[in-house]
Amino acid sequence: MILAKFFSLENKIVGFEISGHSGYAEQGSDIICASVSSCAYMVANTVTEIYRVEAEVEVDEGFLSLSVPASQAERLESLFKGFRLHLNALAEDYRGYLKVKNVSINK
Repeated sequence: MILAKFFSLENKIVGFEISGHSGYAEQGSDIICASVSSCAYMVANTVTEIYRVEAEVEVDEGFLSLSVPASQAERLESLFKGFRLHLNALAEDYRGYLKVKNVSINK
């Protein structure tokens, strides 16, 4: 299962972490993994290349995390909320393969 965590500070999303594999199909043919990965990379690239935010990004096999300074959270709110909405819709359509979790953090 893919686990997508969205991290919020004072009700503003400041990052996300995507980990795991859906197990829906063989690697290379898994439409859920491909959908989540493509969208996650699009969001990460938009944050760093379009908005030019200095984000902490970590990528590994079956893992992508991104965190931004709290001062940039409001600026990126629509992008992050749209990403979470998209993943929630996928999780609804493919129950048991993707889980979306909201995590409140303290600083």
